[in-house]
Amino acid sequence: MRKISILRSIRKIYQFFVDIPIKDGTVLKDRYQVLSFIGAGSYGMVYLCRDLKTNENRVIKQLRPSKRRNKKEAAMFENEISVLGTLNQKNMPVLYEAFSSNGYFFYAMSFIEGDNLEDELFISKKTYSEKESLFILVHLLELVDDLHNKGIYHQDLRTANILLKNKEPFLIDFGLSKQRDSINQHNKLEDILKMKQQDYYDLGDLLLYLLYSTYSSKNKKALPWTEELSLKKETVNLLKKLLGIHEPYTNTIEISKGLYAAINAQEKES
Repeated sequence: MRKISILRSIRKIYQFFVDIPIKDGTVLKDRYQVLSFIGAGSYGMVYLCRDLKTNENRVIKQLRPSKRRNKKEAAMFENEISVLGTLNQKNMPVLYEAFSSNGYFFYAMSFIEGDNLEDELFISKKTYSEKESLFILVHLLELVDDLHNKGIYHQDLRTANILLKNKEPFLIDFGLSKQRDSINQHNKLEDILKMKQQDYYDLGDLLLYLLYSTYSSKNKKALPWTEELSLKKETVNLLKKLLGIHEPYTNTIEISKGLYAAINAQEKES
């Protein structure tokens, strides 16, 4: 364990000195002018840029310089480019091009202007009623269904990867996504079902985050969500199946039925 800890420390120090964000004002590929550094993930660094050709904002993602010679990380970067190239949904990023410059690797995609759900929940402290939360899930389920129909499994559906624009969710960050065609033929059907259910589990987790936005703790001791949240039985059933507490859903049609049963229960009350 100590050896692993030392290796991690060395890696972080190396990244600190190597993964230096590109300076504002720098022009990449004689076209994309860096406006600001947005942030960094496990293998990528993200910038807001101005497309000097169209005068529109773009997002540029760079493979971390420290990862350039790491075959696994480079393959993940290439996979993300491949996934983005297959998307055709207004609520997801559009890939414009991939390019390299001075041995560094980049791709350009559309800039989606919206509020990050994680910031909305944990910084702005925005609240969502049970009904509002369910309707957000309706939109998210449509996006996940579209991905699954294309043989794409997001695998990282969390608050940080969702933007809200006019109360409508947009999916971003496909860095951990998997494509059906790239899955090893051995146990392929089993692997696909696991990836589907991972996305379904993540939807349940997202719904819980939204529902907890109105929760005010009165107990010093943390209790299970089934005891802390006052929810309609249809919403509880939906969550339990999404989270695998009860027999899990196997497809989005089943989820849709459970979701609309929960929404109908809300409509009857209002």
